[in-house]
Amino acid sequence: MPAQQNRPSSHATSSSSGGWNSRRVAVSALFCALAIVASFIEIPLFPPAPYLKYDPSGIVGLVAGLAFGPAVGSCVAVLPWVIHLFVEPFGAVMGMACSLAAVLPASLVYRRRHTRAGAAAGLALGSVVAIVVAVAGNIVITPLYSGVPVDAVVALIVPVLLPFNLIKVVLNDVVCWLAYKPVSDMVGR
Repeated sequence: MPAQQNRPSSHATSSSSGGWNSRRVAVSALFCALAIVASFIEIPLFPPAPYLKYDPSGIVGLVAGLAFGPAVGSCVAVLPWVIHLFVEPFGAVMGMACSLAAVLPASLVYRRRHTRAGAAAGLALGSVVAIVVAVAGNIVITPLYSGVPVDAVVALIVPVLLPFNLIKVVLNDVVCWLAYKPVSDMVGR
């Protein structure tokens, strides 16, 4: 009988204690589904540029990344945008890049320093990387789909792109900070 004690559960997909099991797969799928729904919520946050819309899917990706690590967080950050590729390909690419730029650094730092300070540092780093990716992405992608010259996009960096993206990452980080612990406790039960 002692040999049976070391056998993995028939529902486990990995035998290690931190590995995948059917519950973790199901919860990760729920995070992906929630992020997909949230990606369709579009809120114009910045009156000078009503065409720039905020969606809360980044919050879901950040919470998933902190709760389950960089791999799950990255999947939750990218998968919602796959659906948008068929309708709005340029926006989907920007959404994927910006979400991944926020989630990956945050979850990597938090995995290394699993403390409140680690979470704060990860969210701050992810925010900076996401803003840089958003601005650089706009300089490259906006001229491709809108025909606006690169110089015109560069002229929008300080008055439009930086403020909008700053509001976006602060909102994502604050809501993630408030939601992470209750969601993590609920998922852990």
